[in-house]
Amino acid sequence: MYMSAKAKKELLFKQPLIKASEAREAGIHPAMLSYYQKRGLLERIERGLYRNTQVPLKMDFAWEELYLAVLGIPNGVVAGVSALALYNITEEIPRFHWIAVSHETSVAKRPMVKILRYRNYELGKTFIEKNGLKIPIYDIERVIIDSFRLLSTEVAIKALKMAFSSKHKPNIRKLGEYAKKLRVDIEPYILMVTT
Repeated sequence: MYMSAKAKKELLFKQPLIKASEAREAGIHPAMLSYYQKRGLLERIERGLYRNTQVPLKMDFAWEELYLAVLGIPNGVVAGVSALALYNITEEIPRFHWIAVSHETSVAKRPMVKILRYRNYELGKTFIEKNGLKIPIYDIERVIIDSFRLLSTEVAIKALKMAFSSKHKPNIRKLGEYAKKLRVDIEPYILMVTT
């Protein structure tokens, strides 16, 4: 379906967040983004990402920063302690946002963001919806396996126990498949939690 540049621009400015690439596709010159920013219509979050000041971001305050961080990283996916916290299966409080990217991606360091480079980047990648916004995240099974790889065994076992007593119960078969692919032996821990 054909959409005029004016219609694309109008649709774009109904969104709470605007990427520079989307603006370019809608026929908005980068200089116009600077102009809109000076007029107070846009707020620059980081390079290539703007918040529309006229449209509120309907996101829980606790997750707004994480959402902006993952959006600001091309192909970023919420992982690690941040994902455990989103699934509510940890007692850990993330001190920074854990974002995974493909191992061949080059990403500049960002404040309050821990970049994880994954070889099996696509494994378990999914989306959750919060307040109508899609957040890229790994499924609960991948997050649990990664916790055994990246965090202390104590934190990983707690996450596993909390997962089995939560509404996001992990699929045991999927846990086994992921453990095999990622070379993590969690069978004794699954037996401990499920028996």
